[in-house]
Amino acid sequence: MDKIDYLFKSGKITRIVETERDRYLNFFSYSYKENLKLSRHIQSDYPRWSIITGYYAMHDLAKLFLADKFSIKVELNVHKTVIDIFRALVKNIELEKLLDIGYKELIKLLNDLIAAKKDRTKAQYYTGTKFMKDKYKKEAKIFLNDTVMPFIDKIKMEKKNAY
Repeated sequence: MDKIDYLFKSGKITRIVETERDRYLNFFSYSYKENLKLSRHIQSDYPRWSIITGYYAMHDLAKLFLADKFSIKVELNVHKTVIDIFRALVKNIELEKLLDIGYKELIKLLNDLIAAKKDRTKAQYYTGTKFMKDKYKKEAKIFLNDTVMPFIDKIKMEKKNAY
C-alpha cells in the first residue's frame, strides 16, 4: 500500500466533499494571506511570533494547494501529514524541503517554550534580553525571506503549471 492509500485508510486525510470545497478553499486562501501579512507586520517587534505565523502561512497555503489540486483534506496530525503528502504527491523537492524547514523551525520554537517553562528564570531573564530579541529578529527575517517567501512563490508557480 502506498503512502497516500495509508493516509486515507488511517483517516489522516479524506476527500473534500464538493459542497464543502468552496468554503474550504476560501478559508485557506484568506488564512495564509492573513498569516503572511501578520508575519511581516510583527517581524521586528515580535520576531518569534513572526516565525510562527510565517510557518502557518506556509502550512495553510500547502493545505490550500492540496485541496485545490488533489481534493485532499487533512484531518489528523496535520503538520506531519501535510509534509508526508508533499513527499508522496508533489514532485518538487525544493517545496518539500522548504515546508520541512518551516516545520522544524516551529518545533524548535515550541521546544524553546517547553524548556523555558521548565526553567522560569531562563524564560523571564534571558528570552527578553536585547541580545535574544536581536537574535530572533535576524532569524525571523532570514526565515521569512529564505523559507516562507520562496515556498509561497514556488507553490504559486506549481499551481500555475498544473492548470
